Amino acid sequence: MKASDVKKGNVVEHDGTVYQVRDIERSSPSARGGNVTFRFTLYSIPGARKFDLSLRADDELREMDLVRRAANFSYMDGDVFVFMDAEDYTQYLLSPELVGDNAGYVAEGIEGYYVQVIDDAPVGLQVPTSIVLTVVDTAPEMKGSSATKRNKPAKLNTGVEVQVPEYISNDEKVWVNTLTGEFAGRA
Repeated sequence: MKASDVKKGNVVEHDGTVYQVRDIERSSPSARGGNVTFRFTLYSIPGARKFDLSLRADDELREMDLVRRAANFSYMDGDVFVFMDAEDYTQYLLSPELVGDNAGYVAEGIEGYYVQVIDDAPVGLQVPTSIVLTVVDTAPEMKGSSATKRNKPAKLNTGVEVQVPEYISNDEKVWVNTLTGEFAGRA
């Protein structure tokens, strides 16, 4: 496809790497006969590394077909995450590198995961924007300290550590925002 036809959200290949287009900036020169250029802000799949690319309107980019499949987390096979497709029960084996920073937000019984697939091969994991996790270790609440709002660290059942309000105790379920990694309320 021509650079002028690329839209936000498209998945393209450039120099053997697959990227998702996040932003497009079009610049047209003031001189007659000048070429229109497009500046793309791309993020690699997997890995989400940022890459800026400038192309002329007639330059070609190869569009890739990225499919998002709803999947549920099944189990860990060593250090590999095993997800099962919610429709056809295909199993996807995702390496720790592919899951990346989302590993702390993978737990059984949570819905809303999507495995990103290109040519039947998993290339990424999309987690829900907020999930419920259980507090497994946090300091006890200090009595009489409710006049000021203070936070304390809490370790959750997936190994993630977040700051929670002082009134949260062990074995409580809490909402965690997966985009910011912050406490979002009691569940």
